[in-house]
Amino acid sequence: MRILWVGTKPPWPPVDGGRLVAWLTLQALREAGHHVVLVVPSNGPPSAEALEQFRSVSHPHVVTAPPLSRTRAWLSSLISGSPSTAARHAQPAVRQRVDEVIDWDPPDVVHAEQPHALAACAPALVRGVPVVLRAHNVETDLWTAAGREPGLRGAIARREAGRVARWEADAVSRAAATVALTEEDALRLRTLGGPDARVHRVAVPFPAEWPAAENALAGDPAVVVAGSGGWLPNERGAAWFVRDAWPAVAARVPGARLHLFGGDGPVPARAERHPVPADSRDLFAPGSIHVVPLLFGSGVRIRILEAWARGVPVVATGAAAAGLDARNGVELLVEDTPQGLSNAIHRLADDRALAQGLVAAARARLAAHHDPGRVVRALLEVYEEAVGSSGG
Repeated sequence: MRILWVGTKPPWPPVDGGRLVAWLTLQALREAGHHVVLVVPSNGPPSAEALEQFRSVSHPHVVTAPPLSRTRAWLSSLISGSPSTAARHAQPAVRQRVDEVIDWDPPDVVHAEQPHALAACAPALVRGVPVVLRAHNVETDLWTAAGREPGLRGAIARREAGRVARWEADAVSRAAATVALTEEDALRLRTLGGPDARVHRVAVPFPAEWPAAENALAGDPAVVVAGSGGWLPNERGAAWFVRDAWPAVAARVPGARLHLFGGDGPVPARAERHPVPADSRDLFAPGSIHVVPLLFGSGVRIRILEAWARGVPVVATGAAAAGLDARNGVELLVEDTPQGLSNAIHRLADDRALAQGLVAAARARLAAHHDPGRVVRALLEVYEEAVGSSGG
């Protein structure tokens, strides 16, 4: 099949969950023998190394078109009425390249990675080329949750949530098919898109085993929290863990040391902040515990899947574990209070067999539910249905 893949950011290096999902899917499509043309914006020309990586999975077109600043996007949204999150990624240069690629190398189907990419797919929609939208989250629910915060930030989020709901509903209704990563998100997107929306749940592709980092981190144990990467649920969750949960952990587990990757803000005692690593493998040091303290979210926490594959036990809140269908005490430990998180980290620090058992069960779950070959076959079925429904 000939696939035109349109994204809002380069999928390599896969330094965040969204890029990693895209990269693993592109790898699996190439391994299955499909012809993929990649069109993505970038802040500048890609390095030789990046271009080599892109060429390993696709025929790449990397367009120099940085997103609007948040301030400019907000001002644009005031004029247009569209949400600022959409305005940031409405890049005419990317849309033009999509139009040109359809002329040069006509695809069977266009894959829009996230609703933000759908604006660039306008030439395909006009020409009747089926567009399949893959939504990593339900953006409406994220903004609605952010709007529960008191004060100015909550008020801004509540206003944005209404615009996002209309924009996301329009995106789902315009796409020939929409792919959600969880059944919960699929149900929400069907509600937003209306009775004619074609929404399918297709799992995240992920290998069952990857190597952990080469070097250990300080601490007995080292407790790792990945930083925000600019994603609101991560920002709020990490700040809550540092403020409310880490003091309880430090008191319960005297040898523990907290390692914060990315983000900003105060660093408490017995903690250190690291920059986001170029290789995500560095987040998963041997002997560490990976904590995912989200207070709200949507989609799938890709860092949980990666921790499982790299052999690192996971402690997560219920919001972080949602969508994985994972079992508390079998593949990970789920706690929602500072005291519960500290108890879970203490259990793992004190019981090596428990940590090993969680990892073994988690890797078995990856093999059973996230095998890249199986996931791509399910994605291709969605593509083929979209092509058939369009008369292609």
